[in-house]
Amino acid sequence: MAMTNNKNNKSKVLRQSLVNRFVHWTTALSIFLLILTGFGQMPLYNRYNVTKLPGAEWLGDYFSTIHLHYIAAVLLIFVVTYHLANAIIRREFDIFPRRGDLRESFLIIKAMLTKGEEPPSDKYLAEQRLAYLFIGGNVLLLIGTGVIKMYKNLPEVELSNSFLFAVTMLHNLGTVLLILGIVAHLAAFIIKANRPLIPGIFTGYIDEEYAKNRHSLWYRKLEEKGKDSRAKISGESQSSVLKQ
Repeated sequence: MAMTNNKNNKSKVLRQSLVNRFVHWTTALSIFLLILTGFGQMPLYNRYNVTKLPGAEWLGDYFSTIHLHYIAAVLLIFVVTYHLANAIIRREFDIFPRRGDLRESFLIIKAMLTKGEEPPSDKYLAEQRLAYLFIGGNVLLLIGTGVIKMYKNLPEVELSNSFLFAVTMLHNLGTVLLILGIVAHLAAFIIKANRPLIPGIFTGYIDEEYAKNRHSLWYRKLEEKGKDSRAKISGESQSSVLKQ
């Protein structure tokens, strides 16, 4: 079990690996750029004089925003592919939705509102796994429709207007839903019980006592891994002594 101590002498446990943090922040950056440049295609920034703000003139230039939009799209496709491949290869499915997550989310929210006892949770709360499904589903929708919108710009490619209209509407709907999902994701940290998770996405570590109390199922797994590691080291040490 990866642990550390801070200057306040509080034990910490590793919750988010470097890979997870890379995926999170790369995804956040690419989505931010996609939303920023996507609105520039409409074009909202010229209409509402956003381009008159210092340093914002480029937002009104179609070619600047479309090129950056494509770059951010490639970055998003890369990080999503990397995330899914890494999860499958390493068999790390903690964030993936499970059966019973809706009911468990209801019980957790009910406990928050009534100050009752929450059901024991794994590394991620049930509502976090559902949020991952919602945001991830919309990201995949945007990637799929976005690829079609790029494909139609290739020479000699002809797609029906009705099909392109449907694709554009789905792309716009996915954008709105994704923005709502991100707002809800950030708003979750208004709840005091969720705030101790914030350091984890920056440093990787969260308070051990918090993990033990609120993510007890995951914490027990960490303890079991720690015992197995210590037993393995002990066995190797004894074997080394016998060989001498």
